[in-house]
Amino acid sequence: MTAWYIVRVKNKFTKVLYYIFVFSMIVPFQMVMFTMTKTVADLGLDKPWGLIIVYLGFGAGLAVFMFCGFVKSVPLEVEEAAMIDGCNPLQTFFYVVFPIMKPTAITVAILDAMWIWNDYLLPYLLIGSEYKTIPIAVQYLRGGYGSVDMGAMMAMLVLSIIPIVVFYLSCQKYIIKGIVAGAVKG
Repeated sequence: MTAWYIVRVKNKFTKVLYYIFVFSMIVPFQMVMFTMTKTVADLGLDKPWGLIIVYLGFGAGLAVFMFCGFVKSVPLEVEEAAMIDGCNPLQTFFYVVFPIMKPTAITVAILDAMWIWNDYLLPYLLIGSEYKTIPIAVQYLRGGYGSVDMGAMMAMLVLSIIPIVVFYLSCQKYIIKGIVAGAVKG
């Protein structure tokens, strides 16, 4: 919805907002990790639900950037027709624009899901040792002095790969439909 607002409302505020989202993609995580870790701890967000909030903030830049690019290709006449038919702006977005953006939404979902599923550093820094994500749990299978229980490690790796592969395979058809639909004019 932010991308739709940025593309359709042209003023200085939306231009600055767009560049803030783009800038958030450029800044590497390592540059903000110490101050963010302290801020998260001070706000009491060092729990799994706090990690979700932080991921929403970090993923917003890419999502807005991708959606802005797609909304620019959506004809304004489609939205005007919905307004003439009696839709208010929210209805126009949810009933007309968002269904058109379905391939982009699924692409963003796949990219974010794969990033979050495989992320090691952010959960390790934020939620500590009380809670463990899958990459952190895999790392804890390494014993002292470099000893590794390869059987347990391989079993855990296979089990950790299955959900994200199933998610990707179930969403892949929507991306292909969106690419094919966008390839034909007329």
